[in-house]
Amino acid sequence: MAPEGPPSPPTARRRRTVRLRTMLVCLAVVPTVAMGTQTAVTAQRLLARSEHLRADLEAGERLGVPLVGLMNELQAERAVTAARWAGSPVSDDALRDQRSATDRAAAEFRRLSGTGGGDGTQPSGQEQDPGEGRVGAVGVRLGLLAGYRKRADAHTGSAEQVVDYYSGVIDDIIRAYQDEFSHSEDAELAQESRPAVSLFSATEMVAREDTALALAGPSRELAATGFSQFLDAVGTHRYLYTTWIVPYLPPAERASYDKLTVSDAWQTKLRIENAVIANHKDTATGVKLPADVAEWPAAYRTFSPHLAALNTERARSLFADADAKAGELETEVFWLIGAGAAALLLVSAVVVLITRSVLHRLDRLHTRTVAIAEETLPDVVARLQRGEPVDEDALPAVRGRQDEVGQIADAFARVVAASVDGHRQLAAERHGFGLFASGIASRTGNLVSRQLSLTEELQDTFGHDEALLAQLMRSDQLTVGMRRQIENLLILAGGEIPDPHTDPMRVADLLREAAAEVEDFRRIERQALDEASVQPHAISQISHLLAELLDNATRFSPPRSKVVVRAELVADGLSVEIEDRGPRVSHAGYAAMNERLHSAPPYSVLAENAHRLGLFVVGHLAEQLQARVTLRRSVYGGTAAVVILPGALLASTGGSPEPARPSPASRPSRPGNAPAPVSLPVRGPAPGAAAPTDTADAPAPVPAAGPGRALPTRPAARAGARPALPERVPQTHLTRQLRGPRAPEPDTGRDAATPEEVADAWADYEEGTKKVEAELGADQP
Repeated sequence: MAPEGPPSPPTARRRRTVRLRTMLVCLAVVPTVAMGTQTAVTAQRLLARSEHLRADLEAGERLGVPLVGLMNELQAERAVTAARWAGSPVSDDALRDQRSATDRAAAEFRRLSGTGGGDGTQPSGQEQDPGEGRVGAVGVRLGLLAGYRKRADAHTGSAEQVVDYYSGVIDDIIRAYQDEFSHSEDAELAQESRPAVSLFSATEMVAREDTALALAGPSRELAATGFSQFLDAVGTHRYLYTTWIVPYLPPAERASYDKLTVSDAWQTKLRIENAVIANHKDTATGVKLPADVAEWPAAYRTFSPHLAALNTERARSLFADADAKAGELETEVFWLIGAGAAALLLVSAVVVLITRSVLHRLDRLHTRTVAIAEETLPDVVARLQRGEPVDEDALPAVRGRQDEVGQIADAFARVVAASVDGHRQLAAERHGFGLFASGIASRTGNLVSRQLSLTEELQDTFGHDEALLAQLMRSDQLTVGMRRQIENLLILAGGEIPDPHTDPMRVADLLREAAAEVEDFRRIERQALDEASVQPHAISQISHLLAELLDNATRFSPPRSKVVVRAELVADGLSVEIEDRGPRVSHAGYAAMNERLHSAPPYSVLAENAHRLGLFVVGHLAEQLQARVTLRRSVYGGTAAVVILPGALLASTGGSPEPARPSPASRPSRPGNAPAPVSLPVRGPAPGAAAPTDTADAPAPVPAAGPGRALPTRPAARAGARPALPERVPQTHLTRQLRGPRAPEPDTGRDAATPEEVADAWADYEEGTKKVEAELGADQP
């Protein structure tokens, strides 16, 4: 960060000021636009409600009166038809006059509603409005009226069928009224519409009582179904009046209803209903009604006009309230638009004043904080991570200012100081932990090196005992695994694996060496199709990388399944693919594992994943080698790990000379003359560990080796040095399968066997050792 000085040039400052002003204006414009949008939406919704109410009023004036009149005429015609069917004295003139009144009401309804001709069909060229479905249903029902009249005159069918037709038409009228005037968008009007619809339903129930009693005729006898309908009508209309009508009536209408209920006609109605319910007699053909029913027609003619007047009064009151509500909504819209416009103007003025004031105070703070955040702080953090000193004067200081902008600047300075202190402490802890881990790895490595030397000495001394030799080889294999874990610690601590190789190594030998590092190496099948070699300085790293992947493949796949490792040259270098038959992994799981391979995690993540550090080690080694490692699903359902080694790690095969074979005097010293301990055991094949079968290299015929023969523990033997073999009595300790004619012992000084042939011979020896172990296991109880 540059020290404080004069402000930035006007051009740069003006550019930043415009950008900040734009941001502040946007912050103010967004709520302003939102408020304006909300005002417009609210106004539109209120206007829509007002229009809906106006449409209901128009529909009420257009259809309300015809619907009520048609319902009254149908109720009267139903009662007259039922009385005539039952044998009551109904003259032809009375029936004809009532039917004419019904026809006039139906014609008026069709004319105002546009529901079609007398047959109830829709007029030609017109489509029915979905909102007028109930009204259309009434028109369709009316088209069947003439047919039911003929059936009533001819007494065709039953009286109940004719009565049910009239009741169905009336039910459709009530539903049409309910659909047209429900006012579902306005809670208050919806509350007022409930008693209006309930009044029509209650009036219909009383009319059905009148029809049922008329159907009883002079004999005062009803069928069981007719009596049941009478009881339903009584219970329904009493429930409607008690629950849905009386509690919601305004005071004036409540007074009219109370006046009706105390009248003589209404009291006669109640007395007759109670008498029918309590004093009826069951007969073989139906129910015999009491003599009190003779008073019903006069009482009904007296109170029914009052019920109709109550219905009309409730409907008119509803229409008046809807008209007043529509006016209120329109007035509310006007006030809302006016108040919204005034608020928008006020907000715009406040935005301009605040923006100009804030911009002036924030401009310099913005410039300084951006410079510190984008330049100074990243540079300081990078220097701390590299272990370099930091110039404290480059960091912002706390000045103790009292204004808000100054307090923000001081708070930012404290945040920067805390961040720098945290990174300084983290860098010191990381460096200290790296030194600590390296020291632990060095000390443990020396112990492992001594353990390997001791194991080799024991193998040479007790090689004649096959059972003990097998256990020693098992111990040797576990020690090699310990060495690999120590190397993992060194790698994660930021160190490098020491590599003593001086000559290139064939890829087939490299795969063999990596497989020998794995405890379950017998399941690994190696395929090296190309003759290629690897540079000496990268052998140990590549071997360790492949060993970690092979170890994962063997541990996470069925115990008896094969793990295949293939190596071949590709355009970018050398491709090594490791494929197992492990469990299926999801795409998210592969993505998470590949993320570990491609990014170096902090120590906190390593601590959380201490039991599965293999992928982190592979990632570190791949970064050092500039290699690419990718995990994906194999065609067998398991996991395939693909390693692409760059071509720079491959050795030229054009004129590379063969490694020179050392004389017997140059062989490595035995464990008794082991060199001084080094910081970490030098990598090499596991002593006594046989490599898995190599499909690329068929083992060359070599002289038979005694059971005490061991592979060298240093990679230098790979370069041509052959380990000194102890003198054994041939075939003394061999298993029965390996016994045969004794081959002449070769001259050690003139042996032309290469290190690869020695390793292949040890592979044959390992096969015999496995058979010995199987026999010993079978002999144990």
